[in-house]
Amino acid sequence: MTDLKHRIFNIQSEEEFRQIAFEVFQFQATNNPVYAEYIKLLNVDVSKIDAIHKIPFLPIEFFKSHKVVSSQEEAKAIFTSSGTTGNLTSRHYVPDLGIYEDSFTKGFEAFYGPVNEYCILALLPSYLEREGSSLIYMMEKLIKDSGHPKSGFYLNNHEELIANLNELKSQNQKVLLLGVSFALLELAENHQLDLGEVIVMETGGMKGRRKEMTREELHAIFTSRLGVKKIHSEYGMTELLSQGYSKGDSLFKTPAWMKILIRDAYDPFSYERTGRSGGVNVIDLANLYSCSFIETQDLGKIHADGKFEILGRFDNSDIRGCNLLVSE
Repeated sequence: MTDLKHRIFNIQSEEEFRQIAFEVFQFQATNNPVYAEYIKLLNVDVSKIDAIHKIPFLPIEFFKSHKVVSSQEEAKAIFTSSGTTGNLTSRHYVPDLGIYEDSFTKGFEAFYGPVNEYCILALLPSYLEREGSSLIYMMEKLIKDSGHPKSGFYLNNHEELIANLNELKSQNQKVLLLGVSFALLELAENHQLDLGEVIVMETGGMKGRRKEMTREELHAIFTSRLGVKKIHSEYGMTELLSQGYSKGDSLFKTPAWMKILIRDAYDPFSYERTGRSGGVNVIDLANLYSCSFIETQDLGKIHADGKFEILGRFDNSDIRGCNLLVSE
């Protein structure tokens, strides 16, 4: 598996991605009991899978009800999703944190360049207040690897954050300000700033905190109040070990080991043409020891240039989807 791990993060072509995806599928269909049972109940013959779109995608809800693992090794970390009281949360068992670190570091650097060129400021109060956040793990590592003395986490200490932002701007230092949406909104509503070339990146997170707003509405407030031309975004989730990034206009790209497919909203086993909306399926080859083929409850579409857009979520997503294995 060491060779496969190395190859995942060195994919150079679509054909190479396709070949490695088939290898990962064969491995997980054999070594992941939950995924194997799901494939069996679908009456899919693993030996006859000869195209990416024929690979079965595991509904993301199984991370809430089952232990989705493809390894006998003990988990070094268990990442959990946030959730309201009484709701089941997703649990992602990670036996090899090196894969996660490689994924988010190489993914970030593919889009933004070396981490050590940045001062990284993280405005993630809700995530810091709970355990098991994969986003906090990622940001702690990136903050450490940046090596900048002012890199760090901020809760509600806006005055210190603004003072540091102004000082860093005067030094022409590259800065990434990454925040959960409601925290960035509080900053924007309470302060008129001129951040110039600072990269402001939102990572979602309004549910239950504020009145729901569209991403376009949020970004319009951020650009006007924070004084930046574009708002960047990160597309990630507990069940994935890779992230997509948008440098503006809410259009995302993925690293070479991650791929988005759009399924028909009413038939999860058929796929939409470019430009048509539907359910988002994700191939994340970094999920080597869980499941790399995930049927999410996001709605989206892929554009002609290969970038993708997230349009929202299915209604009642927590109770929708396949009920196979529910009795186990």
